[in-house]
Amino acid sequence: MSHITHRRVRPVSPAARLGSALMLGLLIGLGGCATKPPEPPALAADQVVVKKGERKLQLLKAGQLVREYRVNLGDNPFGHKQQQGDERTPEGDYVLDWRNPRSLYHKSLHVSYPNAEDKASAQARGVDPGGMIMIHGRPNYIDSPRILKEYDSRDWTNGCIAVKNAEMDEIWVAVRDGTPIRLLP
Repeated sequence: MSHITHRRVRPVSPAARLGSALMLGLLIGLGGCATKPPEPPALAADQVVVKKGERKLQLLKAGQLVREYRVNLGDNPFGHKQQQGDERTPEGDYVLDWRNPRSLYHKSLHVSYPNAEDKASAQARGVDPGGMIMIHGRPNYIDSPRILKEYDSRDWTNGCIAVKNAEMDEIWVAVRDGTPIRLLP
């Protein structure tokens, strides 16, 4: 037969509870003083420039080059995008206005094409200006390293700007919604 002893638990007074809570708060507060606040990403960019002819995407901060990436463009990369389906990448000044973490490609940042001028030009010609121009990574549905390497060596998008997935991860963190993008010939 086992022998169990019962201890009497004394209730904790409200003053003792308050004292414990204050001590815990003080310890947490002092611990916060020992850490420095998070710094903005090292690659924070305030402008993106795409040089289509050179196949380069540049991240700039205060006018200085922070990082540069090789890009792949649309199958018909020369000249300004004129209409839906022409597989051209636009030229001009736009904004990266929203992002899609669940894109069919490894993340995507939307370019604000078409602007009012693009729409008016397309309307005058009786065509749809197109849209959904993005900076994005490789297709999510391809996992063959050999095929992905082929994607890196040629223009293959429908007018978007494509980079390698690891590069898209860097761009994703470095660029905020509302960042201007200039697309040059």
